[in-house]
Parts: sequence; structure tokens; C-alpha cells
Amino acid sequence: MPRIAVLIPCWNEALTIEKVVTDFRAVLPEADIYVYDNNSTDGTAEIAKRAGAIVVHEYWQGKGNVIRSMFRDIDADCYVMTDGDDTYPAEAAREMAELVLSGRADMVIGDRLSSTYFEENKRPFHNSGNVLVRRVINLFWGRGREEIRDVMTGYRAFSPLFVKTFPILSEGFEIETEMTIHALDKNLLLMQVPVSYRDRPAGSVSKLHTFRDGARVLKTIFMLYKDYRPLRFFLAAALVLTLISLSLFLPVFHEYLATGLVPKMPTLVTSGFFMVAAVISTGIGLVLDTEVKNARKNLEIQMNMIRMLMK
Repeated sequence: MPRIAVLIPCWNEALTIEKVVTDFRAVLPEADIYVYDNNSTDGTAEIAKRAGAIVVHEYWQGKGNVIRSMFRDIDADCYVMTDGDDTYPAEAAREMAELVLSGRADMVIGDRLSSTYFEENKRPFHNSGNVLVRRVINLFWGRGREEIRDVMTGYRAFSPLFVKTFPILSEGFEIETEMTIHALDKNLLLMQVPVSYRDRPAGSVSKLHTFRDGARVLKTIFMLYKDYRPLRFFLAAALVLTLISLSLFLPVFHEYLATGLVPKMPTLVTSGFFMVAAVISTGIGLVLDTEVKNARKNLEIQMNMIRMLMK
């Protein structure tokens, strides 16, 4: 029988964690349900243990840190990740797991935004933030692919290939964005399943800080674009530097043609510095692009070795 692991990262979810564990146990009775408690002070760990979950304590604060430990510690044929706040329906877990177990997906996204998210979610800036992040991701990574409809959902299923080759760098809520970009950039099999969404019950408080965590997500997208697509990134920088250089140089050159004099020598020198910076930026992009391609080759070899070990 395939081994299925349900992963539930938690921080102060005493109000909902028992129901989440019970619901997923009903849908996936053969699964091992793991609750990784991230320094809760409201008894979340004790409630989860009484509900039948395997409870592990992760003391390094942050959702990304919790998921890093989960992926390192747990071996399974399919991983289903959800949140402990009872906003995702357990009923979708079987379909998501089957997509992974049948080999049709390395990551399955539980898509909230195509169903009830905008009606249920009571935080308007979260709505606009999700739409903004989705558009940016599809702009940078979505060419020739099916549009990613929900980048920041916490409801996902993974193959062992994804889990054991995903280098987690994020520490907080930007982890879902990093997962999505990794799957797109590495050409992993990606499927999307629309799931209903319900807002947190009364008394349950979101741990997501709209503006602070939103800024972290956008920073993550920016940094990963630089890391994964360095040639495009540094060519864009070189283009900007070139335009600045030309905007400074052309008036000086025009005056030189008209008078034979260069009265604005500092401006001419500054334009030269900008042009040199543009050339350097292009060189950096070419070098880093070669490094990224070599890293992609190494990752492909690692994936092949993991597939051999899984057989």
C-alpha cells in the first residue's frame, strides 16, 4: 500500500486542529498525519496528539522552517500539506493524492481562487495581494504554460521527487511562492485542483501579516527571478544602464557636433561609467546563466538517481 503523509504545520491552532486531524483521518484513513507544532502556547500540540496525530516540535519559528524539517524528516510515496486552521476541505485530499500516486503530478495545487476564496475571505488586501502575486508569477514564468491560478495556497500534494529535491530557502509564509516557482522553473509536473475555501471560524486569528509578509513574497519573487533567470535579469539591468548612459551622452555629443567643444565633461564621464556598468552587467548575466544551466544539469542527474532508488 502506498505510504501517504499528511503534513500540518501549526502555530496556535487549538481551536481548529482537532477537527482538521479528524477530517483528514476520515478521508485518508491509511495516512500518517503529522502535526509539526511551531512553539504554540495554547495547547495545540496536546490537542493534536489526543486526536491521533504524530506530533513533532519545531522550535525554529516560521512556516518555511517547519516545512523544511517536515521534508527532511518524513519519507512517503505522497505528501499532502494543509494548514491547521480548518480553511481547506479534507474531501479534496484523495483526488490530490491520487494525481501524485498515479505519476501525473509532482505537485498538486489546491486552487482556492477559482472557487469560494473571494466570497469567504474577509481580508480585502489578501484578495488583491493574491491576484498581484499570481499575475507576477505568470508574467515571469508562465509563458507557454497553463496559468497558475493560486500561487499562495497552503493546500498541496507532492511527490517524493519534489520533496527531496526542493531546496527550501524561505523561513516564513513566502514558502508557497517558492514552491510554485521551483516547480515551474524545474519543469516538474504540476496539476491544479479547484477546492472550496472557508474563512477561519470565530476566535481563530490569521498569523499572516498582510503588508509585511506581502513584501517578503514580492522580494522572494524578485530574488528567485535573479537566481533562476540571471541572463534576463542582468540584461534588463544592462538595458536600463544603457538608456541612462545614452540620455547623458547624446546632449553632450550633440553640443560637440555643433560647437566642437565639450563643456560638460563630468556628464560625459558619468555616461561612460554607466555604459561600463551596462557591459559588466551583461557579462555577469552570461556567467551566471552558465552556472544556472550547470546546476540544472546536476539537478536532473539527482532526480534520475532518486527515481532509480524509488523503484
